[in-house]
Amino acid sequence: MQGISEALKSRWEGRGGWKELLAVSFPLILSTSAASLQHFIDRLFLSWFSPEAIAAAMPAGMLQFTLLSIFIGTAGYSSTFVAQYYGATRSDSIGPAVWQGVYISLLGALFVVLTLPFAGMFFGWLGHPETVAAYEVEYYTTLCWGAFPAIAGSALGGYFSGQGRTWPILAASLIGTAVNLFLDWCLIFGNFGMPRWGVMGAAFATDMSFVSMCAFYLILMTRERYSERAPFFKDPGIKRDLMARYFRFGLPAGVQFFVEIAGYSAFLLLIGRLGTEALAATTIAFNINNLAFMPLLGLGLGVSVLVGQAQGERNPDRAARSTWSGLWMAYAYMLILCLFYVAAPNLFIEPFAANNPEGFELISEYAAVLLRFVAAYCVFDTLNIIFSGTLRGAGDTRFIFKVILAMSTFVLVIPTAIAIFLFDAGIYATWVILTIQVSMLGLVFFFRFLSGKWREMRVIEDIPKSELPGVNNPS
Repeated sequence: MQGISEALKSRWEGRGGWKELLAVSFPLILSTSAASLQHFIDRLFLSWFSPEAIAAAMPAGMLQFTLLSIFIGTAGYSSTFVAQYYGATRSDSIGPAVWQGVYISLLGALFVVLTLPFAGMFFGWLGHPETVAAYEVEYYTTLCWGAFPAIAGSALGGYFSGQGRTWPILAASLIGTAVNLFLDWCLIFGNFGMPRWGVMGAAFATDMSFVSMCAFYLILMTRERYSERAPFFKDPGIKRDLMARYFRFGLPAGVQFFVEIAGYSAFLLLIGRLGTEALAATTIAFNINNLAFMPLLGLGLGVSVLVGQAQGERNPDRAARSTWSGLWMAYAYMLILCLFYVAAPNLFIEPFAANNPEGFELISEYAAVLLRFVAAYCVFDTLNIIFSGTLRGAGDTRFIFKVILAMSTFVLVIPTAIAIFLFDAGIYATWVILTIQVSMLGLVFFFRFLSGKWREMRVIEDIPKSELPGVNNPS
């Protein structure tokens, strides 16, 4: 017993231990959990509005997010730049690094808005039921007008998360969630004298939540405790060297994010050809899966921040210790949640059918089985989140991009299309393919971490060792 106690104490204390990781990750876990709750209730309200609305929201939302993802992934890489500059005690470079992410956000918003004239043609081509397709166009179009704050929020958040100051991220998420849920209740159903906009109201509420988060970040950056140590507004120009590094390291992260989201969006759109019930059940299963995925994503972001800071200090041993700490914590959470997915799936599914239990009977039956698939692949998705977070924090973004491109294309999308179009496969066969793809991703990133190739990587310019700190804890 004493040996176990000593081992736990050793894992808790020190740099890269559970204590340090929790200090950085806990607000991020709560933040991503708040985002998960926001999406969950958003979809829940739409399921109360109509089965067609819930069936339309997921594919339309994922398509819009797919187009945003390359810019969110690139602009959001500000967190790694900030973390490594922070680890190297180069706070004067933090503000300019974040500004480059804001400029990338402008490009992304322009690109997404230019797709609006083609929305009707695209959703009509998918062959979804007419009412579902009409809702998809409405939801997608409204979301696109909020593209800039959706992308810029990831860049501005990197200013805080990269420094290990993650409580502002949580505060922004709570503000955004409150705005979103209040406007959802008002604008989906027409409560409090507001117009009854249905799916358009849900999308507008999402746009306003991103606006409120960006406003909060900008106001906070003017406060003395932030502006003196890492001034954001002091040097807002475009820096060619920094922007080149964004394209070298951040763009592969953005493209990887795009490919990953595109793969799952294509999977969802293909499921839509199996009928409204299959699409709605998959949407519900994905939405419930977010309850597991989003908190883990927060932990993975915390691992990535600590790895980035350690790499800025040229201390890969600290980075590795942070990674293993994250893995132990992730499995402690995930295995408990997966047990509930298998043993009590209706606990998660029944709220979606509250207003229409007869109409959701087949959907609920499908979703209960799909949650067992979720439980199976989450064991490997945990490896994916933690070890890809390490690789991303170190700068190994090109490898991540290549793996996800290959896996999404040749293990997920093409096999799913073949199964549906050539073999007339049902919903369960397609989810077997999804489970295989997620499991393979986790194993590949695990073995890449063990190879140690990430240990010598950095995304910032070379800094003499004499200028590096011995200890640089976030305050």
